Amino acid sequence: MERSAQRLGRALVVIVDDRVAHGEHDDSTGPLVTELLEEAGFIVDGTVAVEGEVVGIRAALNTAVIGGVDLVVTVGGTGVSPRDVTPDATQGVLDRPIAGIAEALRASGLAAGAVDAGISRGLVGVSGSTLVVNLAGSRSAVRDGMATLTALVPYVIEQLSGLDEA
Repeated sequence: MERSAQRLGRALVVIVDDRVAHGEHDDSTGPLVTELLEEAGFIVDGTVAVEGEVVGIRAALNTAVIGGVDLVVTVGGTGVSPRDVTPDATQGVLDRPIAGIAEALRASGLAAGAVDAGISRGLVGVSGSTLVVNLAGSRSAVRDGMATLTALVPYVIEQLSGLDEA
C-alpha cells in the first residue's frame, strides 16, 4: 500500500495514430493510460500524438529520453499492417531490450481477449535510464497491458535509478 503512495517517477504517453495527430479523431486511449499511470504512482508529464511514421515516433521517444522521464508508454502502431511501425522506430532508440516484459504483455493480452495485444510486435526496453513500452492500440489492450506493467515497472525503475544498490 505504501508503494502506491510513493511517486515512481515521471512518465510520458505517446499516441501513434494519424487521425489523432491530425486532429481528425479524439484520443480515447491517452486519457486512459494517463489515469492508470497516475493510479500506479507516476507523475504524467503529458500525452503526445504522432503520425505512424518512424521519424516522428523516434523523435518523440528521443525527446522523452533526453527529457529524463522514467517511463514512456507508446500506444498503437504495433500490429502487422504496413503503417504499424512503432516497434521499428522503438528498436532504433533502445539500448537494451527486455523481451520478457514484451512477451508478458502479449500473453496476458491474448488471454484477456485483446487480439491486437496478442499479435502485437511491441517492444519493451531501456534507453539510457528510461523504460520504453509499446502497447497495442485498443482500450482492452491498454487496460490489460497496464495491469501487467503495474507489477513489473516499479522493479525496473528501481534498478534503473540505482536505488536497489543502496
